[in-house]
Amino acid sequence: MALSASTTLPYDVQSVTDVFTDEAFLKHTSEHVGGELQSLTVDGDTSAAFTLTAVRTLPTTRLPDFARKFVGETITVTQTEDWAAPLPDGSREAKVTMKISGAPVTVDAVQRLVAEGTSTRVDVEGNVTSSIPFMGAKIADAAEPFIGKALNVQATQAKSWLENR
Repeated sequence: MALSASTTLPYDVQSVTDVFTDEAFLKHTSEHVGGELQSLTVDGDTSAAFTLTAVRTLPTTRLPDFARKFVGETITVTQTEDWAAPLPDGSREAKVTMKISGAPVTVDAVQRLVAEGTSTRVDVEGNVTSSIPFMGAKIADAAEPFIGKALNVQATQAKSWLENR
């Protein structure tokens, strides 16, 4: 199932990168959706290429009943972001992988922070897949809006976070 989301934030790419890697912000966004940030590691300097790994526990209340019966009341999501160094204009890109513990669902996406003057366009495109025979497509279809919304929450919450700093 394809994922696609885009939003523009009125801040430069480095400011958006700083927020997207801030532990307090990631804890806030996890709690905003009823979850909890379990751990966060950032390997490397965020002004260059780096890798971020966040582990969250999230509620499954927004999943359809058949999917919730399969995964339970909460899921543990490990999100790994491999960020490239910024381009000369500051734009940058990350390969994002999300794995859900206890569920054969994987998300492979690309998140781009595109410099547009003093603003940043945040684009996310990717795919949600499930390896369960016969049910995989149905599970991926159910997970896609849930995952798409989670990725979009990050961008929309970043604007509010930056405005209040």
